[in-house]
Amino acid sequence: MAKPPPLEFEFDGPSKSHLKREAQELLTIGNDLLALPDAQLDIIDMDERLRDGLRTWRKISSHEARRRQGQYVGKILRESDPEALRVAIAAYWRSRERAQQDAERWRDRLLADDAAVTEWIALHPQVVIQPLRTLIRNARRERAAIEAAAAEHPDAAPAKNTSPYFRELLIAVRTTLHDAAKAKDE
Repeated sequence: MAKPPPLEFEFDGPSKSHLKREAQELLTIGNDLLALPDAQLDIIDMDERLRDGLRTWRKISSHEARRRQGQYVGKILRESDPEALRVAIAAYWRSRERAQQDAERWRDRLLADDAAVTEWIALHPQVVIQPLRTLIRNARRERAAIEAAAAEHPDAAPAKNTSPYFRELLIAVRTTLHDAAKAKDE
């Protein structure tokens, strides 16, 4: 008996799995947009319906209503350019990471050298000097205590420097840098 000729299939469009992957990617973009602050949402070039949909989505607390609003946002995202949104989201998080690294570098410099404190005060004259110096002195004292404890017990796991003064100094530096950047933009 002869074999039947091979069947020729017509392409009916993307597979169900492909459509689900695309929907999941759009959901990820929607959640990433949801995590951005309102000021950043205003900067990103997007459909006004999408911006309003995201703001509404934030306000909703009911599980089912959030799910429906997420589907609505997904529908709007299908009509927009997801790649441009992905690039804008990535740029925002890169700038946040860069700002965090700058703050950590300044904190480490302030703790290491008094000349850096003088430079910081010259760069940021709006800073109240005495609380800053007290914070630096307390953070240095606490760092020295942690290093002394590590020297006494060399076999113990190295302690992370998570002292309150260390964190508080980082927050103060980050706030000052943020305020300076905001004033420069205005």
